[in-house]
Amino acid sequence: MGSRVPLIAAEEEARLLRQRLDLSTAEIGLTVRTTNCLEERGIFTVRDLLNSTPEELLSISNFGEKTLEEVYAALAKFGFRRQTQAMVA
Repeated sequence: MGSRVPLIAAEEEARLLRQRLDLSTAEIGLTVRTTNCLEERGIFTVRDLLNSTPEELLSISNFGEKTLEEVYAALAKFGFRRQTQAMVA
């Protein structure tokens, strides 16, 4: 019976993660201009954003470093962090 509580907590955590991944780009607090840029490229949800590389995002018309930082800041508010690049020796 003791294993039921962690399982329920894990299921709830997975449900909350799915909810966050399905949020639209507009729902995470991005500016209208940024949301429009992303939607023109077919990026509508947090899941879509997380599946896009920085290079792909920066290749969008009118999408520069400042816009990329706006996206990272918005994602961070929902618990998503960008990976740091490993140093290559």
